[in-house]
Amino acid sequence: MDDIEEEVKEVLQTGGPAEAPPKIKTYLDQQNNIQVNIGITGESGSGKSTFVNAFRGLADGVEGAAPTGVVETTSEVTPYPHPHHQNVVLWDLPGIGTPKFPADKYLELVEFKTFDFFIIISATRFRENDVKLAEEIQRMGKKFYFVRSKIDHDLRDEERRQRSAFNEEKTLNKIRENCIQGVKSQQVFLVSCVDLHLYDFHLLEETLRKELPAHQRDALLLALPNVSLGIISQKKKALQSKVKWHALLSAGIAAVPLPGLSFVADITILVGVLIHYQVTFGLDSSSLENLARSAGVPLNDLKAVVTSPFAGNKINKELVIKLLTSTMVGAALMAAEEGFRLIPFLGIPAAIGLSFASTSSALNIFLTMMAEDAQNIFIKALRLDTPVCVILF
Repeated sequence: MDDIEEEVKEVLQTGGPAEAPPKIKTYLDQQNNIQVNIGITGESGSGKSTFVNAFRGLADGVEGAAPTGVVETTSEVTPYPHPHHQNVVLWDLPGIGTPKFPADKYLELVEFKTFDFFIIISATRFRENDVKLAEEIQRMGKKFYFVRSKIDHDLRDEERRQRSAFNEEKTLNKIRENCIQGVKSQQVFLVSCVDLHLYDFHLLEETLRKELPAHQRDALLLALPNVSLGIISQKKKALQSKVKWHALLSAGIAAVPLPGLSFVADITILVGVLIHYQVTFGLDSSSLENLARSAGVPLNDLKAVVTSPFAGNKINKELVIKLLTSTMVGAALMAAEEGFRLIPFLGIPAAIGLSFASTSSALNIFLTMMAEDAQNIFIKALRLDTPVCVILF
């Protein structure tokens, strides 16, 4: 059991439910602010900035994106926080081996200790500077991952050259074998920043989450772009594991004997959590616009497959109240909670239980709705034909 769970349990036993909310709020704030700092490096022109943008769900050239070009565009160590998960930061590092950042002083100049791990990117086979950098990172006790970028370009060129003899799988294996020559790490991830769902990006994200310290895994997961149905399902599970804490927060507030306070607090809690769900699943308006642009699918086509009112809409108190009142279970529980408050002695304990139940029920229902929308949008954007129910449950 986590330390915070022990603390909340102790508070509930000694001070009562009304004393628990500050502890729970502190825990939730800590979870939402766990830092993950990723150093993106490699030789100049390898596509580092494009990778940074794709990882953050942004197209090149849009507001907030890292600048890209055919020549080296990164001259300083530049942090790029995720647009919706500011605790996850990708650091676009200058190309190794440039006059300002020579290979022998590279880690010192980019402040090595800042980063939790490194992603070393190359648009060709990994060269001497990449190998030296990897060895130095390893010597200092940190993780690194080789990413071979621009795979889509290579496949297109090879198909044009080989014509009818072209075989994608053989070509990918050939590229992979060529990349690892002279590299101690036998794992190289082949990635197209234009189509992250293709090739090895899903293997990269699985490896990163598996090898990260436990407390950082969910932080990284929630910031990842929706490049597979599996990631969306895993996001749902991670968010679902926090539902009890939001419900406990609601229950603690219900212990305060002030009529109407719990209802207002419940709505405020729900609005904040649902906004977090919305951006995590990429259902906010800016994320949908970016997806439509990068996938080449009309925005209205993406919106046409959603079944909830959350995708592309502003989440506010009015929307949440409307949804709750249209859900008989949620409306009944909240009404009963306020009614029980008027009953002497037994009223407050009953209200606490109902507050927990109503908040938990509403969050689980709305979380499932958003996860289904995210998967339906993903299927539409990629023009797939996979039944969403098979993936979600």
